[in-house]
Amino acid sequence: MSDVSSPNASSSAWIRWPGYLAWFFLLMLALSVLIVRSGNWQQGLLIYALAGLLSILVLAFMAVQSLLPRWRGERMDIFKRALPALPGAVLLLLAMQGREVPPIHNISTDLQDPPAFEKIADLRGDSSNPLALTEDVKAQQREAYPDLGTIESPRSYASSYNLALTTAQDLGWDIVREDPTGGFIEAVDTTAIMQFKDDVVIRVRTNETGSLIDLRSVSRVGVSDLGANAKRIRDFISAFQAAAGS
Repeated sequence: MSDVSSPNASSSAWIRWPGYLAWFFLLMLALSVLIVRSGNWQQGLLIYALAGLLSILVLAFMAVQSLLPRWRGERMDIFKRALPALPGAVLLLLAMQGREVPPIHNISTDLQDPPAFEKIADLRGDSSNPLALTEDVKAQQREAYPDLGTIESPRSYASSYNLALTTAQDLGWDIVREDPTGGFIEAVDTTAIMQFKDDVVIRVRTNETGSLIDLRSVSRVGVSDLGANAKRIRDFISAFQAAAGS
């Protein structure tokens, strides 16, 4: 029996351990989601970011490793072992794209007279973000999302209200208030992965040519919504206009 480890055993360890780490970081990612869903969103997002960053590092290491002549014959094995690190790396890179938008979370199509929450204001709880729409936030929204504005529809008030309600339901929002007389709809949209609850209010009014539809979307927690509220409003506008034109 030899006391000296073989070169092949040493080389395979250099391949195995990054693969083990990739699986560990994937488990960290799953754990972070569970922590966020439990209500400890700040701690969960910290673990989420850490898992993503470490996944990127281990992927970079394994990518360099696969290019070295020493492991040329092990490239397929390295590739397979790197796969568990992909979700964390991709999700973090996608989240980092949201850094291009301002750190705001309260978006409205009408900044002069934003639709007001009523029932949802009582559901949000004391730990939620305030609903006040400050002048600073308005200025940041105007610069970042100049395309967001009131929907002008030739439809009647009743027709627009019913279509707005149907559109919100089709988008999967949970309706918590319907007020066809006052022209308000309040809803909650729950995000897919983290299960964050964001609140939406829709206001329908009449004008000389038909009706006006405004939306406001606000995150309950977090400083930056990474563009989620603006996207939600855009999705509604697109769906509403598509249905109105059909």
